[in-house]
Amino acid sequence: MFRKLLIAIIPATAISGCISGDGFDNSYNGNFEALWKVVDEHYCFFEIAGKEYGLNWDNVYHKYKSATDTCENDAELFATLGDMLKELRDGHVNLVSMYGTSYYWNWQLDYPINFSDSIQRNYLGNDFKLTNGIKYTTLTDSIGYAYYESFSNGLNINNLSMMLYELKECKGLIIDIRNNGGGMITTAEKLASAFTDEKIHCGYMQHKTGPGHNDFSEPEKIYLEPSEGAIWLRPVVVLTNRGVYSAANHFVMLMRELPNVLVVGDKTGGGSGLPMSYTLPNGWVVRMSACPTLDKQGNSTEFGIEPDLKIDITGDDWNNGRDTMIETAKKIILEYYEKKEEQQE
Repeated sequence: MFRKLLIAIIPATAISGCISGDGFDNSYNGNFEALWKVVDEHYCFFEIAGKEYGLNWDNVYHKYKSATDTCENDAELFATLGDMLKELRDGHVNLVSMYGTSYYWNWQLDYPINFSDSIQRNYLGNDFKLTNGIKYTTLTDSIGYAYYESFSNGLNINNLSMMLYELKECKGLIIDIRNNGGGMITTAEKLASAFTDEKIHCGYMQHKTGPGHNDFSEPEKIYLEPSEGAIWLRPVVVLTNRGVYSAANHFVMLMRELPNVLVVGDKTGGGSGLPMSYTLPNGWVVRMSACPTLDKQGNSTEFGIEPDLKIDITGDDWNNGRDTMIETAKKIILEYYEKKEEQQE
């Protein structure tokens, strides 16, 4: 299943650009108009959202303008504007005020969780190691397992190299990023760079160039460069579920272009737009996706990335304390070596 012979180890940051709702007064209607317009001119996924679920932003305007007219206090206005933003179905779109932060969570909650930390303990055991937020150990059959639950912090290349060195006797490595909601794209890229020994074209980035829904720059290529530390070229299986979002979604986009990697599990949650922030006349801040990322084939990954092999945790495994995804990943790695031995006979 892996795309070339593998042999050995070789020793969603956000952009902030605040503006005020120029030309709009600090009334309920003025803040509504400012919010709708700033989203209309700067949000980057109108076309893909229209194709995915039929979003029509003009219809949203008329629906929520009438709702805004009935608001009696700031709390009601915040709830109404938050509901309007949820029409985008984008976890990167938030409205922040003294009343809290509005979120769209259904990108994750409408799907099976496919992860249990209680079951995971059966694999990590009591003697796992921890480096830069990565929990890792060696499973049965000499297979490495590393769980990385957030890219929110930086990753030290020396620490990563030591982890790979300590797993050097393993036949393959399972990288589990289930429920990783993202963090720093640089961290995701630094981890991915440890699994290639050559520069790889993995996708594209665009930027808004005007107020039109399709006003974008020409796609700029995204490359993955080899790490300056240890590089792992043995089989790698990346485990995903719907909780994989933003920078973690970016990590999957990078990894699936590598010949020694398979992505196993459930479709990721998406979140491929680099966020920017804008300020309304009343001081509330809206955060939204403004710079789209495309995969190597030029397709948007905003609504998630399909795995190479779709697997859910079965009910029987769940009841028996087994993780179907981890067991499948182990099987894939072992079958790779079985086929390799057969070819050498």
